[in-house]
Amino acid sequence: MDAAIVLVHSPSVGPLTWAPVATRLKAAGAVTVVPSLLGVADAGPPFWPSVAETVGRSTGQLPLDIPVVLIAHSNAGLFVPVIVEAARRPVAGCLFVDAALPARSGPTAMAQPELLDFLRPKATGGRLPQWTAWWDESDVAPMFPDPQTRRVVSAEQPRLPLSYYEEKVPVPDGWDNAACGYLLFGPPYEQAAQDARERGWDFDHVPGLHLHQLVDPDTVTARIIAMADGWCSPAG
Repeated sequence: MDAAIVLVHSPSVGPLTWAPVATRLKAAGAVTVVPSLLGVADAGPPFWPSVAETVGRSTGQLPLDIPVVLIAHSNAGLFVPVIVEAARRPVAGCLFVDAALPARSGPTAMAQPELLDFLRPKATGGRLPQWTAWWDESDVAPMFPDPQTRRVVSAEQPRLPLSYYEEKVPVPDGWDNAACGYLLFGPPYEQAAQDARERGWDFDHVPGLHLHQLVDPDTVTARIIAMADGWCSPAG
């Protein structure tokens, strides 16, 4: 695979959410990096400049003779426009994986009012519990392939400040001049996927729960490669 892949994890979780896919992309010949955004919890407010700078710095360290594709999961999708702007080089494509989408114009709220209403009672000392502690056990357990994976992935989750979810992220003009696509797993991201399709983006669907890249990394990696290859080929 003749591309450099930058896997961007949600700051709500950690880089291990992308580890199995990263291993498979490297085995397929793709230069692959997973920038750690675990420091974002202590970087703001505002928090988005830290995300943009951290990922942008990673793109600047990649080989110059191959195209770069950004892959963003979950609420990392909201940072893609500022990441593209901060990148040290052109970005060939942006793939949103079961992810929130930036607004078509103007700043994007990190969380809708109903989510903020859900989160505010959970905060202590201005910090939220780890993301997996927000939900019922019946919702969390099926997202992981086995107890060991759950333990290690859950352990690295930060406790984000509530203010992380209260901020707005800029949407610079022209960020989506690169190819864009959406890979849907399932609820509650169907509306975001529909929005992506209405924007004319490439679309694919791998049925699963929100951390499906941990459960079936082979299929998720194959779909990422297929879309990225289309963008990075001479005719792409």
